[in-house]
Amino acid sequence: MSYFEIKGVIPPVITPFKENDEVDYEKFSTNIKKWNSKDLAGVLVLGSNGETAYLREEEKLELIKLAVENTDDDKIVMVGTGLESTEMTIELTNKAAKLGADCALLLTPNYYGGKMGDEAQLAYFKEVADNTEIPILIYNVTKFTHINISPKVVSELSKHKNIIGMKDSSGDVKQLIQFMNAGLDQEFNLLVGTAAAWYPALAVGVKASVMALANCCPDECIEVQKLFEEGKNEESLELYKKMYPVNSAVTGGYGIAGLKYVCDELGFEGGFTRKPLLPLKDREKVELDSIIKKAELK
Repeated sequence: MSYFEIKGVIPPVITPFKENDEVDYEKFSTNIKKWNSKDLAGVLVLGSNGETAYLREEEKLELIKLAVENTDDDKIVMVGTGLESTEMTIELTNKAAKLGADCALLLTPNYYGGKMGDEAQLAYFKEVADNTEIPILIYNVTKFTHINISPKVVSELSKHKNIIGMKDSSGDVKQLIQFMNAGLDQEFNLLVGTAAAWYPALAVGVKASVMALANCCPDECIEVQKLFEEGKNEESLELYKKMYPVNSAVTGGYGIAGLKYVCDELGFEGGFTRKPLLPLKDREKVELDSIIKKAELK
């Protein structure tokens, strides 16, 4: 597989649902078109913020299809195709490849977490990479999987010709540096997976991010990197600090329902969450309104 550099901001896109729990494909397409008009590096479909754990396979494939159709060729369509079994992951990844996806992001298998040590992780990622038609990236998201992939494993996997990077959503900048010092392949893309670590990650040399905040605030996320690369470090840091409370709200305190509400408020199509996720309470909406107002987003 040919190497490509990933640089810039990628939103792990939300999946809008209707009140009856059906996927709202029209709203999804509207969002993709809006993100496509921004100076984003691309989109991640079927990430954690897309409520992927609640999607049927046919829904996943339709969302990939719509994302590819509505995203320019010079932008990346990354897809989250990691499942618990090696065979099912390979199968879904190759279906995504046939629909035009550029690369796949693979969650570390975690259900039998006690048996998912270094040896099992190496075997899983290598076998998937050997048998998929598009390049893959590792997805390290400890808050959901409770598994933290080690720098030693990442270093070895980075040498595989079809493993092109990793999204680290731990938010641990010290660990980012450990990954960078672990002898990664020169062409390996190390992506930060949360806006909470965006400015510090840029400061240590990371060039790309996949972060929930970019769903509702793509321009601000892009601007943090642009200012930093122009040498306007103080301005970049100030914008990062200004956006920090918004990110904390939509990734931690209020969850996906909060992220979708802020999307609705800032010109995107949030839609409903899928059950069993609950909608926001009125009190929570008032609290979020205050947070986005303080950040001067509306």
